[in-house]
This record gives sequence, C-alpha cells and structure tokens, in this order.
Amino acid sequence: MRVPPRPPLAGLKRSIDRGRANQSIKPRDGFVRETFRLPRTDARAKAREWFDRWPKQAYWTEIESWFERPGDIIEFTIRRLPTAD
Repeated sequence: MRVPPRPPLAGLKRSIDRGRANQSIKPRDGFVRETFRLPRTDARAKAREWFDRWPKQAYWTEIESWFERPGDIIEFTIRRLPTAD
C-alpha cells in the first residue's frame, strides 16, 4: 500500500504567521484597551473618569495592569467593552 505524499505546508505557514501578526496588533477578545503613563494623581483621576463614564457593571471596566515607574509615574492599561448590551 502506498502512503500519500505530505501536502505542501507553505500556505498553512503563511496563514499562521499572518494570524499571529494580527493578534499582536489587536487582541481579539472584544475589549477596548488604552494605556496611560501619568503622575499618580492624574492616573487616579483618569481611572475615575473611565469608571464614571463606563460603569464596571455595564462595560466590565477594569484596570488590566499597572506599574509604578520612577518619579511617581503610574503606567496602567484599562479595558472595557465597546458597548453595554
């Protein structure tokens, strides 16, 4: 019995590479994200502005990550859903 030859994988590799490249640009989970680097007081005000404008209960708004940088600078990423259904 003859074993069939393997299919060419160049097209599959290109497709996978394209998908990975697009994924690094924008996550495909439906959330809107924005990253800020602000002094501590301004960072608190910006986070409060987001939570007031897009309430957590409706938009699943949350601080996704945050870091303290030198000079009392806070870098944080906040995310929310684009609409409240």
